[in-house]
Amino acid sequence: MMNLFKKVLIANRGEIAVRIIRACHELGIKTAVVYSDVDRETLPVRLADEAICIGPAQPAQSYLNIPAIITAAEITDAEAIHPGYGFLAENAQFVEACNASAITFIGPSADNIRDGGDKARARQIMTKKGVPVVPGSDAPVKSEKDAVEIAKAIGFPVILKASAGGGGRGMRIVHKEKDLSQLYHTANKEAFAAFGNGDLYLEKYITEMRHIEVQLLADNYGNVIHLGERECSIQRRHQKLIEESPYVFADAKFRKRVGDTAVKAAKAMKYRNAGTVEFILDNDNEIYFMEINTRIQVEHPVTEMVTGIDIIKEQIMIAAGKKLDKKQQDIKVSGHSIECRINAEDPVRFVPQPGRIDLFIPPGGPGVRVDSAAFTGWTVPAHYDSLISKLIVYGKDREEAIARMRRALREFTVEGIKTTIPFFLKILDDPDFISGNFKTNFLEIKDINKQ
Repeated sequence: MMNLFKKVLIANRGEIAVRIIRACHELGIKTAVVYSDVDRETLPVRLADEAICIGPAQPAQSYLNIPAIITAAEITDAEAIHPGYGFLAENAQFVEACNASAITFIGPSADNIRDGGDKARARQIMTKKGVPVVPGSDAPVKSEKDAVEIAKAIGFPVILKASAGGGGRGMRIVHKEKDLSQLYHTANKEAFAAFGNGDLYLEKYITEMRHIEVQLLADNYGNVIHLGERECSIQRRHQKLIEESPYVFADAKFRKRVGDTAVKAAKAMKYRNAGTVEFILDNDNEIYFMEINTRIQVEHPVTEMVTGIDIIKEQIMIAAGKKLDKKQQDIKVSGHSIECRINAEDPVRFVPQPGRIDLFIPPGGPGVRVDSAAFTGWTVPAHYDSLISKLIVYGKDREEAIARMRRALREFTVEGIKTTIPFFLKILDDPDFISGNFKTNFLEIKDINKQ
């Protein structure tokens, strides 16, 4: 094996920090992890070779504190930093700070992050390279008046989106012209509060659609491959809840078409490392570029399950200068995988439920994987995302994967706090979910909790 890093600093927390630590240790790389004062007694701190407290619970003073993280890397002699997802994972300034300190950032370039993070800019790049995009503004809309003119030209409904962000923040669907003014200003304020940038772009809103995404790997030498597609249409308020691979109705022809388009999009941006191209799929089976996520994604395990490729290890090896050792024809998608995001939330009202976990017993058995940093006695803090575990299953086909997920969810024991486990069990029993007959509006048109 080529020379890799001797030590990697993980600039994150929770399950993704554990995931990265495990990948590093399997590669023979020592690890250091940063943590806030409320995360002192957590699994990443226990598993890493070294741990550095970088500040109080508030993310701005710890996990978003660039100088503190760079200092932690220098103190621990870490040669590289893996940002995980969230926090600083898509912060171009952080990448540049790493570069200035001669520390390798395990992820894409600062330019990749800027281009991908500016959704309007990404649309421009894709349009120039012939990648299909949803009709909409070619740049951020300059005013409410411009938004009205563009909306009239492409027809209602339309959707306003934050140019600088994602995750459903700074996003509003507008069905009628009379509602555009209020929703424009609401989205603008929300985008500025969330991302420090209130710019919005506007697209035609496709009411009946599926959300399909493609996992990419790109090395530093221009080689790009895709690892198949994921189905991410089960969402609540634009937040993914269940992810699958492959897309239930995909055949070899569709996979090649969507995969080739994703690779084309990555090459248009001169992309490197791991990334994900997200698409809208309409009722006519046409695909439209939506955005490129310049980081590892929460749902990456389903792709690992059906391809046998460890995406975190690939990220590390690419960052260390290794060429991709696989060509597109080497990638085989086999079986079916499903992931449920287990959140510390009330399963009916979806209100966060921080607190002490009195008993935590994850499921096991064939084809079951649990990515988590939770354990009995751990207190879920109120300061961060409510995700406590990712439950991933694999089956020879979708029918077996659904049955295995049901079984695993029923085995999963979490006492002391409420979780979304009962909610997922109801979804998995829904006939439309079982048949694959669902779009992104699945939870809007169904009251799962009354079934």
